[in-house]
Amino acid sequence: MSWFAANQLAFCLVLKMNLQIQLNDFYIALTALTAIILFLFGLDNFSKEIQRISGERFRKFLTKSTKIPIVGVIIGAIVTSIIQSSSATSVITIGLVNAGVITFRNSLGIIFGANIGTTITGQLVALKLTAFAPAFIILGFFLSLFRSRYSFIGKSIFYFGFVFFSLNLISSTLTPLQSDERVLSILTNHQNIFLTILAGALFTAVVQSSSVTTGLAVILTQNGIMSLENAIPIIMGANIGTTVTALFAMINMDISAKKTAFSHFLFNIVGTVLFLPIVPFVPQWFSQFSPAIALANFHLTFNILASALFTLLLNPFAQIVEKLVSGEHHLDFPTIVFPKFKEDSEYSNIDEFLGKSLVTIFDFLKKSYSLTTLSIETNYKNIYDAVLKRNSYMNFLKNEFMTFFSQALNSCKGLSDSQQIITAMNRYEYLYQIQDSIEDLTQVKEQVNEMYIEIESDVLLQVREISGRTLTAFDSLADKLKNPKTTNNNVKKELKDLQDSINEANKDLLKMILDSEQKHSGVLKHFLTHSQRIKDKLSMLFELI
Repeated sequence: MSWFAANQLAFCLVLKMNLQIQLNDFYIALTALTAIILFLFGLDNFSKEIQRISGERFRKFLTKSTKIPIVGVIIGAIVTSIIQSSSATSVITIGLVNAGVITFRNSLGIIFGANIGTTITGQLVALKLTAFAPAFIILGFFLSLFRSRYSFIGKSIFYFGFVFFSLNLISSTLTPLQSDERVLSILTNHQNIFLTILAGALFTAVVQSSSVTTGLAVILTQNGIMSLENAIPIIMGANIGTTVTALFAMINMDISAKKTAFSHFLFNIVGTVLFLPIVPFVPQWFSQFSPAIALANFHLTFNILASALFTLLLNPFAQIVEKLVSGEHHLDFPTIVFPKFKEDSEYSNIDEFLGKSLVTIFDFLKKSYSLTTLSIETNYKNIYDAVLKRNSYMNFLKNEFMTFFSQALNSCKGLSDSQQIITAMNRYEYLYQIQDSIEDLTQVKEQVNEMYIEIESDVLLQVREISGRTLTAFDSLADKLKNPKTTNNNVKKELKDLQDSINEANKDLLKMILDSEQKHSGVLKHFLTHSQRIKDKLSMLFELI
């Protein structure tokens, strides 16, 4: 063989080897990316299933844990460890603050505790408990397949197994990297700690889950691909990156909600900075453990100590946040006293409380209706935002009262008490139905916004006429609720005038529909439909007074 032919053959072999290496690298990267996507999919659906099952109980669970900070921390940790998403916990907490259900300061305990809950993923991976994933997948599948009393949790169990099955898949996919000198030189050699924290934060912000970052870091450490010194800053950065979801969620929210979201971000930033000096000593302190378990234990210890420290300094921390995020509190309504049932309560006291609350909530609904119709007539975003906030608060309040009525009925000691509670329930039911119609009117505004509809003057006049009549009827009925012994004539007259206005508007609507040039008859049609329902509910409530 000639020298030239030999060189050609060597060149072809080197080229083939390089191509094979590149193909292998591409295959590993593609498979790893697929496994990570499956992990994200499983984690997201598991979180959604848990929240779906728990429903309003989940939110109520959070609200009841806010009064004592340390209890809030514990509850935040437990809830996050169950739903496997500190982002979900923080976003829901911010929503409750925005709705006026809990205060900014009371939300901080939950925010601090959420970080502790995220450590469960790392612990399970480090202890290699993910090997049981197939059992959960199979059990969840069959529970969902067959109808039984436990079928409702089938999907949750399935996705729980799916999450850790995906982690196993990631681990097996990355195994070839154990012998890759290029990767090992990057991940095992000591890297700049600040750049590593930034990398962990950015990756977590992109995938929207610190559990993904933590799980990957533990797997890489477990397989000997990443050094413990490099993995620690990555999971510290993950704590910072997970706050991005909350920061986005706060954009259109009340100033208190913005304070809660910012406190989550500041808590993780400051916590990371405070613990930076001890990072070089961590490998020595956890030397008795394997690298993966040492990383998981550090993650747990770091978050527990940070949460404990900030809980002790909660008041000064809250004051700092309030100074940094200044602004007026835009909650435009006084909070309504939530009902609390006590076994030894006298039913006369219960009846008095329900009577006062009925008047308060009715006034609340009147204001909500006024703002809703005003938002339809105008393009002021702050009015529309106030409506959404009030709707959210009212829905939470509705669930609180429904729970109260259920407890009261179960504790009734006689027919008289039962009738008393049922009568009050019926009155409140009409309040809820009025709220439902107000929310339907809010959807009319949403339709106007989405379709970029510029409401014409003749339609606006009809809206103003009906809304004015409805508010007058609200006023008359409110007076009747406050003074039941007053004459009924005024209320009857206002309700009749309102019905007459709706009837006249419906006649005009028919003309608009027949007019091919009139394009906004749909807005008036929906407005009249919901206005009629509100009028009917006002009439029915009047009959029960």
